Amino acid sequence: MKVILPAVVICFSLIPACSAVLPLVINTWPFKDATAKAWSTLHSGGSVLDAVEKGCTQCEIQQCDGSVGYGGSPDETGETTLDAMIMNGDTMEVGAVGDLRRIKNAIGVARTVMERSKHTFLVGESASVFAENMGFSAEDLSTNQSRNIFSKWLNENCQPNFRQRVSPDPTKSCGPYKPSATLLEQRRRDQTIDIHGHDTIGMIVINQAGQVAAGTSTNGARHKVPGRVGDSPIAGAGAYADSTVGGAAATGDGDIMMRFLPSYLAVEQMRAGIDPSTACRTAITRIKKYFPGFFGAIVCANTTGSYGAACNKLPEFSKFPFMVFNKNSNGPIKETVDCI
Repeated sequence: MKVILPAVVICFSLIPACSAVLPLVINTWPFKDATAKAWSTLHSGGSVLDAVEKGCTQCEIQQCDGSVGYGGSPDETGETTLDAMIMNGDTMEVGAVGDLRRIKNAIGVARTVMERSKHTFLVGESASVFAENMGFSAEDLSTNQSRNIFSKWLNENCQPNFRQRVSPDPTKSCGPYKPSATLLEQRRRDQTIDIHGHDTIGMIVINQAGQVAAGTSTNGARHKVPGRVGDSPIAGAGAYADSTVGGAAATGDGDIMMRFLPSYLAVEQMRAGIDPSTACRTAITRIKKYFPGFFGAIVCANTTGSYGAACNKLPEFSKFPFMVFNKNSNGPIKETVDCI
């Protein structure tokens, strides 16, 4: 059953999948300008890779929700770094970058890794040097907003953060701390859910011929330990594409989600004939079994144009919004799915 509201389509989780129509653009979160950019790129003759790149780049430029692109999610030192990937479902080629510094167009660098090197994944300073060698401009990724976020965190004694502490006293300074497994529950209490601290644009594009590409872009977890790379640039975790099946893209707590390769699992479920909504639910349920309080969501689409989504239900988070654009829509449409 599909209930149509003004500018919103709610696809309830009891439904196997939403309408099977190609071409299709689907992405995590209500980042509609990114959806529109991907569609216009495809509609004007661009490839599915072009559409994914341009769509994610739009989010990088707009600093979607402060969690994609420059000027957001400063790490423990106050620096913003970027992660991104892109995958070609025809060839199974992947390009990815992690802990990218000084370069604003992370998804563009990821595609350059795929097309202009024999590697798959470059990280850190070396990834930035590669990007500069390939003609990308070096720029400061910090903004007044990111500096304010960092200053506020310091002024609040750097809590919460991603280190386990010897002392549970939240007034202690920001570390580093010696590991203490007995304080894992305290750490969980400290790290209250902040969906804006984990947003990633994950996008799937499928053209009329059924060719699939997928990609991601993010500035990672806020106040992360320097050098941390999440799930977003990891093939099979952040996103996965296979033109014989379909694609999937994830968002959420990457440190947990990468352990389960949810995007790969969802695509393999669809390969076995499972509908996209159920495939997404299976991927989320697998993680939920071990980490019931994790924050995460996934979108899935198969090569007929059917699509679905799933997320983990938390007290602060009961529905997940995502965007869809296909030839039956007059523009990018926001949809939501009830979390499980």
